[in-house]
Amino acid sequence: MIRTRSSLLCLTGVKLGVFYVIWLTIIVAFLNVGCSDNEQAKVVDFSNTIILERPDTKEQGDNQLRIAIGAMVSPKESLSTYQELLDYLGEKLGKKIVFKQRKTYQEINELLGTGEVDLAFVCSGPYVVGKDKSGLQLLAVPEVNGSHFYNAYLIVNKDSRFNELEDLRGKAFAFTDPDSNTGKLAPAAWLKKIGEKPETFFGSFIYTYSHDNSILAVSKGVVDGASVDGLIWEYFSKTNPDITSKTRVILKSENYGMPPLVASMQVAVSTKEAIKEALFGMRADKKGAEILDRLMIDRFVVAKDDWYNSIRAVLESSGTSMETKNGFSKPQD
Repeated sequence: MIRTRSSLLCLTGVKLGVFYVIWLTIIVAFLNVGCSDNEQAKVVDFSNTIILERPDTKEQGDNQLRIAIGAMVSPKESLSTYQELLDYLGEKLGKKIVFKQRKTYQEINELLGTGEVDLAFVCSGPYVVGKDKSGLQLLAVPEVNGSHFYNAYLIVNKDSRFNELEDLRGKAFAFTDPDSNTGKLAPAAWLKKIGEKPETFFGSFIYTYSHDNSILAVSKGVVDGASVDGLIWEYFSKTNPDITSKTRVILKSENYGMPPLVASMQVAVSTKEAIKEALFGMRADKKGAEILDRLMIDRFVVAKDDWYNSIRAVLESSGTSMETKNGFSKPQD
């Protein structure tokens, strides 16, 4: 995502209107349905309300660089946010950029594993899982406010009486993606510490498949709480405060390695080195610096795998299995 303030980063303002009328209608239909141990979480599918135009993907060859973006924000926000950066990379590398969007993190990892895409901006959780399963290779991470770490934020509506995780027992909750670190794995670990799991703790829960949608679900009162990427929440607090001003942060996680840019193991070493050179040199380049400023990123830096050890600990402590069933990651019993 470069969306962000990094997360990779991040968005540019959310557009409200007809989309939310449709959106709220879809979500409200699920809220009164509880999730039992043997029942899958209800999923809010935004694919019918957002149409993303993709470049022609038929062209093949060395002159093409296929880049995927994990849906950390809704599709149109991802495209508008990343477009400048993608165009910049294409210009520096002398390659045509082919943009690919998928709804789930698992789908992005699969594309990388099969070599159907060359690069991807992914969430930290999917990187940890995909490193061993799909051979994902770290290229770079954004540095924001002098740090290459970020946090999960547990948020509630500003006008609610909820002040801690326990207050959300039996309430409606929003996760982002089954494989999201801040949007699912971290809150699952919080629950594990008190002997609970989502199916037994919450009255109902949904997947929104982007952090901006989760923030909006809380701000609109569609759900009582959500766990979101702190970078995205902070980005909105500066660029679109009308959204975050209707929410409160009641818990912040420990530090996690920043969502990285990763490459398929099938990408040539020379290409990966050229990509890193272009990213690491952005701050010294006038056009590159302007793009970084708009994304609220200090710079891109070399990524280190041990920055993600805290996420590996979250996976272990949450008891979450990353093996999927019917396209969804299922918590272990």
